[in-house]
Amino acid sequence: MGLFKALKRQLLKVIEWKDDSTDTIVYRYPMDDRAEIMNGCQLIVGPAQSAILVKEGQIADIYGPGLHRLETKNMPILTSLASWKYGFDSPFKADVYYVNTKQFINQTWGTTNPVMMRDKDFGMIRVRAHGKFSFRVSDAAVLMREIFGTNRDYRTASLIGHFRSIVVSSFADALGEANIPALDIAAKYRELAEVLIQTSKDDFAKMGISVEGLFIENVSLPQEVEQAIDKRTSVGVMSDKMQSFMQYQTAEAIRDAAKNEGGVAGAGVGLGAGLGMGQMFAEAMKNVKDEPKPTEDTKVSCNNCGKAIPANVKFCPECGGKLPEKRFCVKCGKPMPASANFCPECGTKVEN
Repeated sequence: MGLFKALKRQLLKVIEWKDDSTDTIVYRYPMDDRAEIMNGCQLIVGPAQSAILVKEGQIADIYGPGLHRLETKNMPILTSLASWKYGFDSPFKADVYYVNTKQFINQTWGTTNPVMMRDKDFGMIRVRAHGKFSFRVSDAAVLMREIFGTNRDYRTASLIGHFRSIVVSSFADALGEANIPALDIAAKYRELAEVLIQTSKDDFAKMGISVEGLFIENVSLPQEVEQAIDKRTSVGVMSDKMQSFMQYQTAEAIRDAAKNEGGVAGAGVGLGAGLGMGQMFAEAMKNVKDEPKPTEDTKVSCNNCGKAIPANVKFCPECGGKLPEKRFCVKCGKPMPASANFCPECGTKVEN
């Protein structure tokens, strides 16, 4: 019975990890009842996996996806560590670790406290942000040395807190490097995310991790800045209708003043409306030009003799002929026919 158990421990011929989880980063293959690996044992490494042999606490050989026979020729580092000068035939002891190299997506991040930002329009302001990112293991050996150690397995929950801290601390640096005004941040999420990836790249590389994608879902600005953005948007929408808008506002002010007639508030509104109307009339009168009234120096032609005579006489001084009576509008001052009942220019009724 003792001999059978000994043989069972030495018959480890296939090593394979079938990952059925979504968050396992590193997995140590269980060697409890099979503590030794046979010569020629098949090591199966699946897609998006790496396998690492660890001998006496030292990282030995690393294998990528595929089928590998564990022999002296394809275990150079382990052979050197074990001092196998002429190969080996007997089983050997070593730990096998599988590292998941796939992308771990939908990892969330967000600022717990506001981040200070210097803006050219608003000075120092506080902003908050949140989003998602994805990462993968880029260097399995570095990850094993710096993070994993000798744990049985390692999941994303063990690392995500530290990863979020890196992203958030890099966010403040990214804001400074991107130099994006607060009013334009909403339109520059992608650009800011690219800068954020670059600023955090070195910190992740020290752990054998690479950030494959990072997304900013929202940057919350102070209420005062958001109000300024709303006002800027409103002005942009009304830019081509500003004159009509001002006229409408003036009419509304006059209506409100009429409703509050006699009160202090009504007086204030009425005064504002009066000033507004005054400005409107002033603008309208800029385009009105006064027509000069006829003087003694103004000349007209006599209908009888054709001589040039003063416009304000009733009889021709040359031939004595009576000139047609001319009338002028009392409002606009423009000439009009003697028989006219209304001014043809301004429509004012003529008093006979």
